[in-house]
Amino acid sequence: MRQVHICEVGPRDGLQNAHHLMPTEAKKRWIRALAEAGLEEIEVGSFVPPKLIPAMADTAEIVQHALTIPGIRVVALAPNVKGFQRAVEAGAHKVTFPVSASRKHSESNVRMTPEQMIGQVKACVELRDASGKPTLIEGAVSTAFGCTMQGEVPEDDVVKFATMLAEAGCDCVALADTVGYANPAQIRRVFRRVRAAIGAKLEAAHLHNTRGLGLANALAAYEEGVRHFDSSMGGLGGCPFAPGASGNVITEDLVFMFESMGVPTGIDLDKLMEARKLMVAAIPDEPVYGHMALAGVPKGFRAAA
Repeated sequence: MRQVHICEVGPRDGLQNAHHLMPTEAKKRWIRALAEAGLEEIEVGSFVPPKLIPAMADTAEIVQHALTIPGIRVVALAPNVKGFQRAVEAGAHKVTFPVSASRKHSESNVRMTPEQMIGQVKACVELRDASGKPTLIEGAVSTAFGCTMQGEVPEDDVVKFATMLAEAGCDCVALADTVGYANPAQIRRVFRRVRAAIGAKLEAAHLHNTRGLGLANALAAYEEGVRHFDSSMGGLGGCPFAPGASGNVITEDLVFMFESMGVPTGIDLDKLMEARKLMVAAIPDEPVYGHMALAGVPKGFRAAA
């Protein structure tokens, strides 16, 4: 029985900021290997203009391939109504909308204010409800802990935008440390405040390891009741519209942390490392990270039952 649920975001968040393109067929093999390792949710791409992020040009094909893999929830990111419609047409089970709590980041990233972006999300909820389709919609409050463009992001704004997303009809809400500014005390405080405002709709933490606090922040979020985490194999990723925003929490290290604590993730570490080999082979010149990959599993280690 899983006690935490990990969504692998490498095929989207990891590759969107990579300097090297992963071939489509290699993406397919990687995603299948991730599923075989026990990842039950995989963010496989984003429906954004290919001229802005060429690495996502094949997302529709990747979604359709991922749908043939049993037992996984196929997730895609969309920045607007058009992207959502393309994601639904491709068959994504879940669509994530990034809504930045930083006005400067929002205008740079999607050319909209946070309020305008939430208007797009509400329109998509209405389209989904009218169609009767079961597509899940997640609202992710990005730059929730700080922004390389704006600097400090008021916690009151994070609470406000999370509440607006919940009221717009999102099935769940996530908080994202898009640029790796967060610390454990801040994680505890902000998650506690947002949970008090929207209750169980606050579901996930999307954390970056840019300044080395990714696992510490994940543990702090876990201690605040969070059970859904995004992470990226090899620590790939970052926001192409936020300078200096590198390094997602590393999937392999996150899985090991929870398993070594006796918290089952449902993920096989050995198979996860095999999936990592496929990823590295497909983009051999891309920097990848991870302590587990360097040190290996400790002698006598047993995964959580």
